[in-house]
Amino acid sequence: MPMPSWADGPARDAIIAFVERVTSGPEAVPIEERIAVFDNDGTLWTEKPMPTQLHYIVEQWRAQAEADPSLADRQPYRAAVTGDYAWLGGAIDKHYAGDDSDLQIFIGALVGVTAGMSVEDYAASVGEFYERAKHLTLGTPYGDAVYRPMIELLRYLEQHGFTVYIVSGGERDFMRPMTQQYYGIPPEHVIGSALGLAFDADSGDVRYTAGLDFLDDGPEKPVRIWSRIGRRPLLAGGNSNGDLPMLEFTRAGGGLALLIHHDDDTERGDVPYDKGAEHALAAASDRGFTVVSVKRDWSTVFPEN
Repeated sequence: MPMPSWADGPARDAIIAFVERVTSGPEAVPIEERIAVFDNDGTLWTEKPMPTQLHYIVEQWRAQAEADPSLADRQPYRAAVTGDYAWLGGAIDKHYAGDDSDLQIFIGALVGVTAGMSVEDYAASVGEFYERAKHLTLGTPYGDAVYRPMIELLRYLEQHGFTVYIVSGGERDFMRPMTQQYYGIPPEHVIGSALGLAFDADSGDVRYTAGLDFLDDGPEKPVRIWSRIGRRPLLAGGNSNGDLPMLEFTRAGGGLALLIHHDDDTERGDVPYDKGAEHALAAASDRGFTVVSVKRDWSTVFPEN
């Protein structure tokens, strides 16, 4: 049985019916057009109590504040030092509500973490983080915080000739060191927000600048998909308001759009929440999205070790 961690129901049925229709019979789509795109945080793995990249960044900000105590008097370093992360979550919530005032402060400190660093040194730092860090509430390595049903879906699509990409608001080079190991997705299939880059002729390295090239969220997602892939996705998966344009872009071409709804109030470890997904959930029926209920549609949430 394909995707054994999915419960029998309308979501699983819709996925299987769609994949069978576009891969066999009179409506079969050429294999080169079978493109699937997935958000990362909250779609392929848990994003609560904070996205994994934010966990890494908070560690870096805390270290910077320890080296320069004057930083601890202002955000976001104050949040990192005190462990009061309400400001950080508020900056993201305000962004989704259309107010980027705190997000600009956040980004200014974010680019300061990597400015001047070579891409290889950053990858090594991120790789070391993944090796030792534990999820803040599950207490497991982050590799065990992936959603097992979604990993099964990735493999199912690949078995039917789909090429899968990750399209995330998370920073591209933070994801690349782990996507092959955790998801089976090679780094060249990762599309995300991007820090500025420049070639250093003296050292022969590519290094990060003190700027952000673009934030791959909201309307930017379809733009980045087209610029990187040159094709409209046939299937897309997301979980938040920031994924809404990507899902609409997919549906407008006759594709299948999956919206993960975090509604599981059981003891399985996923946190139920609608905040940050209100617009997507409200639009799901009218836009023809297939809503995937974590509580109803997944018989298992995380890998069983």
